[in-house]
Amino acid sequence: MSKRAKGEGSIYPHGDGWAAYVWVTTPSGERKRKYVYGKERNDVHAKWIKLHQAAVRGAVETKSKTVEQYMHYWLQEVIKPNREPKTYDGYERFTRLHIVPWIGKKKLDRLSARDIQQWANKLATVCQCCQQGIDERRLPHKCCAKGECCRKTLSPRAISDARTVLRSALSQAVTDELVEVNRAMQVRLPSGRKRRKKAWTTDEARRFLEHVRTDPLYAAYLLVLAMGLRKGEVLGLTWSSLDLEEGALEPSWQLQRVMGELLHKKKAKTEESENALPMPDLCIKALQARRERQQRDKAKAEYWHDSDLVFTTKFGTPIEPRNFHRYFVGQLESAGLPRISVHDARRTCSSLLVDLDVHPRVIMAIMRHSDFKMTMEVYAQASNEATREALRKLSENFEVKD
Repeated sequence: MSKRAKGEGSIYPHGDGWAAYVWVTTPSGERKRKYVYGKERNDVHAKWIKLHQAAVRGAVETKSKTVEQYMHYWLQEVIKPNREPKTYDGYERFTRLHIVPWIGKKKLDRLSARDIQQWANKLATVCQCCQQGIDERRLPHKCCAKGECCRKTLSPRAISDARTVLRSALSQAVTDELVEVNRAMQVRLPSGRKRRKKAWTTDEARRFLEHVRTDPLYAAYLLVLAMGLRKGEVLGLTWSSLDLEEGALEPSWQLQRVMGELLHKKKAKTEESENALPMPDLCIKALQARRERQQRDKAKAEYWHDSDLVFTTKFGTPIEPRNFHRYFVGQLESAGLPRISVHDARRTCSSLLVDLDVHPRVIMAIMRHSDFKMTMEVYAQASNEATREALRKLSENFEVKD
């Protein structure tokens, strides 16, 4: 057997298995040994070859990062520069609250499918109020801080979302050649019933619109129910994105509070979200009335915050998304209607369009879904005339006769 070349390393018995090393150059420029381990010699030999190839290509880390260290790198260098702030905020929250506290100290290359399975199982049983000290921040204390655990565990959906964040990070780690396999792909999650999606009937939606007809935000509620706009799209809507003469609306702005900052950004959720929508007469009239009301507010206000926003406070400032939700819930409760969220009201639009026998492709255009499976798994493109007709039919269902 020929002698190995300098820096080639070697393979040798180690404990109950085998080990191998290769001399590598670290990112700091030092020459160090990098080790790999395994039960079978063939497995270690394959790892040794792969490691040797990596050493030839360039710098190699000799110390494995912990899950916490890699998650921090992944969030800052991969997610934050390339994804929406709202996405980064959600990923960071799941990482901080549900991933790092449990498996953050484990070495990334030693993280096994068993570790991840045990972590997922644990999330389903741990009271989040106790884990995060939520009740300790309340005055007066109501449950866990008094020794009366409320057993507020994560929902199956939240556990699935946490696994999705970890799985996405580990996929990047595979790309970065820090791990060979994404072990999160092998995990089974606790089963649970999906939350039944809520929506109003046509009569309930009409009752709500009749109830809020004099509300300053009537046009906003109408855009959600009659045109399926998202909350952020409604609150971020600008006058320059409207053409009231032609009856067209371009929902290309969003208003969101992310990581404590109120962001008004011209970037819609999907490319489809940026397509201009024809507006039915009912919405045009409501927006014209909204513009007149805003002008009256501006004339009365001692101080007015100038902006191009359609929906503002009586001082011209943006409306907080949480406050908009509170206003909406307050109005539906006073109207005696079943409680739904603003997003459920958007869903009401799509369900009512189905009731009106509108073609699924037209519904997709109105709701601006990027994946047609979210609509009815029917693929094509709706014409502008068909979209206008569908919205006209829906608005006529809401029309209140004077």
